[in-house]
Amino acid sequence: MDRDADSDRDAGVDRAPDPRSAYDRIAAHFSATREYAWPEIEEFLSGRRGARALDVGCGNGRHAEALSGHADRVVGLDASRGLLREARDRAEARGFPLDLVHGDAARLPFATDAFDLAVYVATLHHLRPRAARVASLDELGRVLSPAGRGLVSAWSTAHDRFDRERGFDTTVDWTLPGGETVPRYYHIYDPEEFRADLDASDLAVVDAFVSSGNCYAVVGGG
Repeated sequence: MDRDADSDRDAGVDRAPDPRSAYDRIAAHFSATREYAWPEIEEFLSGRRGARALDVGCGNGRHAEALSGHADRVVGLDASRGLLREARDRAEARGFPLDLVHGDAARLPFATDAFDLAVYVATLHHLRPRAARVASLDELGRVLSPAGRGLVSAWSTAHDRFDRERGFDTTVDWTLPGGETVPRYYHIYDPEEFRADLDASDLAVVDAFVSSGNCYAVVGGG
């Protein structure tokens, strides 16, 4: 399949701020609502271990904390400095080692074959356009070691919030205490399109599935 689902757009998408600006604004409140690792991440990590692990789009560090039990060293990358501060505070408070890097998921500042484990969850859908999303998947494939494994997720049309069959661009507001709303750009994937972007990248797909309204894929380096 070779189609550009970015052409299916919702009103307001072009006015949405850069995701890093949106998450800098909402970082503290967002972090307070994101306490636990997703069960799909815990299932992926079960029985796996590596020397180095990467959390792409680490947010407040909840999945980096889960990774810390499965790797000797964990690196968390995020475009939002506000969320990196939240991740730093979480790691310090809970006593797990975490190296933090400010960076772009489409241009990972790491050496090739550097990581044995990776999670890239709830972040791919914030990148635009499609070329940036595929480039970020290429980058994940580049930094995974030959035997490494990663888990990728993105919000899906399978979620009961959406009444669409094709992938589309939209904004989703975050409401801060006091009522201020901060729009966030999302590309909502349909499962077929998600698989097509994975296949267009340098990643090798081990498994792909839908769970809790998200598309997931277990992947290896290409």
